[in-house]
Amino acid sequence: MLAFTRATLRTPIVRSVRSAISALAAAAALGALFGPATARAADTAITVVAAENFYGDVVKQIGGANVNVTSILSNPDQDPHLFEASPKTARALQHARVVVYNGADYDPWMTKLLGATAGQSNEGNPRAIIVAADLVGKKPGDNPHLWYDPQTMPAVARAVGAALDAADPAHKSVYDANLATFLGSLKPIDAKVAALRAQYKGQPVTATEPVFGYMSDAIGLDMRNLRFQLATMNDTEASASDIAAFERDLRERRVRVLIYNSQATEALTRRMLGLAKQAKVPTVSVTETQPAGVNFQQWMLAQLDSLSRALATK
Repeated sequence: MLAFTRATLRTPIVRSVRSAISALAAAAALGALFGPATARAADTAITVVAAENFYGDVVKQIGGANVNVTSILSNPDQDPHLFEASPKTARALQHARVVVYNGADYDPWMTKLLGATAGQSNEGNPRAIIVAADLVGKKPGDNPHLWYDPQTMPAVARAVGAALDAADPAHKSVYDANLATFLGSLKPIDAKVAALRAQYKGQPVTATEPVFGYMSDAIGLDMRNLRFQLATMNDTEASASDIAAFERDLRERRVRVLIYNSQATEALTRRMLGLAKQAKVPTVSVTETQPAGVNFQQWMLAQLDSLSRALATK
């Protein structure tokens, strides 16, 4: 069985994690010196920190004006593994009432960052920690790109709603209403997935990384070249035979679509994109970070629409 072991030990990532922990330690020291009042926002909004911005977006949609959300990974033009936490983010995490992150070894640095703020004051209020992987029964070794699984966001949203209800019972009716609205807004995504499954189930496709894997499974596509994808994701070299198989699929048009992670276009990925263009195999860009100016639902629907157009290409 192939394990989706995330490449968390790339040298730049290790340096970034160390920098983040240093920033958190500095923020904690400042909090101890000047007291929690200097590090907290003046308003009464619930402070929430999300490791990834799509989880932060869900919190905003449910919490509305009653939450102050900081998302650590939010740049759609950058490889999300090469993040740097600022002192502002460190202070937000230090006093966060709610923390949301992915888990399944996608963001193991989050555990370290949380450890650096363990025991810090929340004015006596317990911190709610929501881990998406725990909610949907995923573990290290599983595909960590959980937000592309249609089952994930409803589970995260319900957990967020419960955490906000507990943190701010006075606005429970608001959070419950917003949660219901959010869950209803996911129905067009489910409908699009069902329509694609009805039309394209079993169709062969390939990808440079397993980012879109759960959505591909939900649609029922026949995803090829998984070993190549795992090598790319884990920043290791794909075998010569796996590279040859991928190239053959493109040159001979054995696949309907090539799906690629536009945030991680290494040399080999660019090579496969070039081959796809030569062979007139349609390509579909997916990302690991939610683009600016859209919400989670719009992001998912836009990518599904792109896939639909690509699959329809003869």
